[in-house]
Amino acid sequence: MNAPPSPPPVKTTCPYCGVGCGVLARPDGFGGAQVKGDPDHPANFGRLCSKGSALGETLSLDGRLLHPMMRNGEGELVRAAWDDALDRVANGFTETVARHGPESVAFYASGQLLTEDYYVANKLMKGFIGSGNIDTNSRLCMASSVAGHRRAFGSDTVPGCYEDLDEADLLVLVGSNAAWCHPILHQRMAKNRRERGARMVVIDPRATPTSDEADLLLQIAPGMDSVLFCGLFAYLADKGALDRAFLRDHTAGYAEGLARARHIAPDIDAVAERCEVPREQIETFFSWFAETDRAVTLYSQGVNQSAQGTDKVNAIINCHLATGRIGKPGTGPFSLTGQPNAMGGREVGGLANQLAAHMDFEPESIARMRRFWNAPNVAERPGLKAVELFEAVAQGRIKALWIMATNPVVSLPRADAVQSALRQLDLLVVSDVVSGTDTMMASPHVVLPAAGWGEKDGTVTNSERRISRQRAFLPQAGEAKPDWWIVSEVAKRMGFADAFDYASPADIFREHAALTGFENDGTRDLDASGLAALSDDDYARCDPVQWPIVKAGTDGGKRLFASGGFFTADRRARFVAVADPKLAATPGRLLPLLLNTGRVRDQWHTMTRTGKSPRLGAHIGEPYVAIHPKDAETYDIAHGGFARISTLHGSAVLRAEVSEAQRRGEIFAPIHWSAATASDARIGALVQRSYDPVSGQPEMKATQATIAPVRYAIHGFLLSRKPVDLPAGVWWARAAVEGGVGYRIAADRIGAHWADIAKRFLPEHDELVEFLDEAQGRYRAARVLDGSLDACLFLAKSADALPGWGWLKQQLAEPKLSESARRALLAGRAPEGGVDHGPLVCACFGVGRNQICGAVASGSAASVEEIGATLKAGTNCGSCLPEVRRLVAEAKERVPAE
Repeated sequence: MNAPPSPPPVKTTCPYCGVGCGVLARPDGFGGAQVKGDPDHPANFGRLCSKGSALGETLSLDGRLLHPMMRNGEGELVRAAWDDALDRVANGFTETVARHGPESVAFYASGQLLTEDYYVANKLMKGFIGSGNIDTNSRLCMASSVAGHRRAFGSDTVPGCYEDLDEADLLVLVGSNAAWCHPILHQRMAKNRRERGARMVVIDPRATPTSDEADLLLQIAPGMDSVLFCGLFAYLADKGALDRAFLRDHTAGYAEGLARARHIAPDIDAVAERCEVPREQIETFFSWFAETDRAVTLYSQGVNQSAQGTDKVNAIINCHLATGRIGKPGTGPFSLTGQPNAMGGREVGGLANQLAAHMDFEPESIARMRRFWNAPNVAERPGLKAVELFEAVAQGRIKALWIMATNPVVSLPRADAVQSALRQLDLLVVSDVVSGTDTMMASPHVVLPAAGWGEKDGTVTNSERRISRQRAFLPQAGEAKPDWWIVSEVAKRMGFADAFDYASPADIFREHAALTGFENDGTRDLDASGLAALSDDDYARCDPVQWPIVKAGTDGGKRLFASGGFFTADRRARFVAVADPKLAATPGRLLPLLLNTGRVRDQWHTMTRTGKSPRLGAHIGEPYVAIHPKDAETYDIAHGGFARISTLHGSAVLRAEVSEAQRRGEIFAPIHWSAATASDARIGALVQRSYDPVSGQPEMKATQATIAPVRYAIHGFLLSRKPVDLPAGVWWARAAVEGGVGYRIAADRIGAHWADIAKRFLPEHDELVEFLDEAQGRYRAARVLDGSLDACLFLAKSADALPGWGWLKQQLAEPKLSESARRALLAGRAPEGGVDHGPLVCACFGVGRNQICGAVASGSAASVEEIGATLKAGTNCGSCLPEVRRLVAEAKERVPAE
């Protein structure tokens, strides 16, 4: 008999960054899926980054939260029925509001929620509980951009589209490592540069893979972005590079904005001095911008995550308004959003200082919400923003908190204080997909299992205002439910059943779309009312579309504001006179260094999803701190050794990476590792509480810090098919590997003999084959069961005495060991004729360093393009291309001349 035809792939959207890539997902019949890019989606045209390409590897049920749970009288979380859990949540919030008032409760949501989820959560809190206290982890990534848009445009409007990246002649990236964090868009820009000759400028305190491909890098001093763009504004005015007609007809506040810019940055020399960048580099950038009509300025967390983030955004926008470079092809300021639905959350009021449909807390908007929702108790003032909200928890002002789809015990500033505060709550509710987050360790009273990506249905809005469908292609795991359903059921139990009687996400979307057009008449930017009458079938089939959409069947247009029409009272954009910048860390400086935080290429947020993928954990498999060589010398830090970073708020021990990419006086550490994935690497615990006074977005890029070496007596790694409980006092970092799990480890010597130490890592000691070299301080052990490698442990006095673990990881993945591989296990390297791919370079296709270098050495490839043709490395998302380019150059230098 012929096998039944496989079902067609489901068109959905990637759940990672705000690029909003289309995905084709086909269930594999074993709980996972085959995933590839959707060639018809206008955000990515079939390309996916390394994270998106590995989505199929992250769908397993290990670590999933599958059932509701409640804390019993003994303080234990035990399985509960949905009705009991929902009743406890509803009764807890109702009683807290009755006793302490609506300001005593709060929701903390996430850019991982779908628009429909966000809508019902905001409606419940602001519309029916009557408090503004719903905020989101999107506050940590794009709130300053929102505030800057609203000050300049009168609305939170992204004016451009992705096609502008193809059509620009100058691409300016500010505080954005797009090559790693938004690689699909970065490849569009790189293609423009390669094929059309567009120039690329990168402005960043660090040299990054993005700057590797730039025509100009301005390695700017931390926090000085406003100085740079104030200087550019004044330069444009002095050179007459202005659009006088646009200024006259569509803007206000030009004179005041320019006067402040001249005060902050009177000339190029002053800009160069304050930014700590050579004068000639400043002049080159200014002249390129002045002479290039088609210029796009893209900015991300390096701008937004700052105590002056909103001013930085407005300093950038001022330059585009002055030249009329907005809303036209190849022009505009462009915010690269961090999360998949940060913009969707903004649209439905997920930020504490906004109402739904991009409305503010103004009397007429509050009255409009009352009429539309038939809700007499609509909140009348903004709620607490993220940092303030958790401080209110610590102060006892917030008594009941519901955390949805986020992990604030890792991601928020002063994360240890956040963890302590959560334990004080009368009621802590956590709804999530996974069970083992650090936030789950903070003693929640009720835990609710939410449907995950691939199981839930709804919409998201990407960075270019494009609404796309996220569709289910897997059954909901265990008893998991969609977030909109969970919130609606709680609302019904609180007495608001009529307002939350939704049968599907389509019902919610229609209501949201109708609200955007309610009493709008062109006075608000967000209008998707053309979608308010979608049938269920239309909703199911809905193609990606950009708002505003005021009429069914039409696309709202790619760009806004080319001919003015801003959403201020007089329809004119506003120049903003920004403040003279000063780092929050500067006054009374106590510690010598500044800690900058950010992301790595193949991981996402706190790794609850990407941490499941072996190939995503292979590129950078452990937490690290990057430091300039001169600072490393000053503080006695060795490359590859360990260092303790300390701030006024906490400390962490990380592997040291000595790198010229760092500026002196600054260190960098990634944000991803948690208590679940490393012993001592929660970087959020080190970050200061300072935040932007306008946006409320915390300063994540410049915390006072110091650094000191940490020296361990033992270094090593452990590979095992099953997770291992490591002994106390051991430094460790965990990564998924094919066939099991891998641990990098370090410790002080425990016990008098190597064998005693080994027993602490692998208790089933009798089954081991061992090697011990006391003189050299090396111990190695392996356990083979039924012909397969079950575990291996390598320890040494020095990390330099350890082999790489790449070949051993390959053996762990094999169902059976070859005889030669078995004999070579304790050597830790491939036997004669064996293959060792080396450390991973290209996560999309699993290409290792040894493969690339070997291809060059053998003559089968002599360029990046030939590596792509031979090995496929760099031919998907391109985020590995800077590293491939460097390896090819280094390998060619080693090839002897004929």
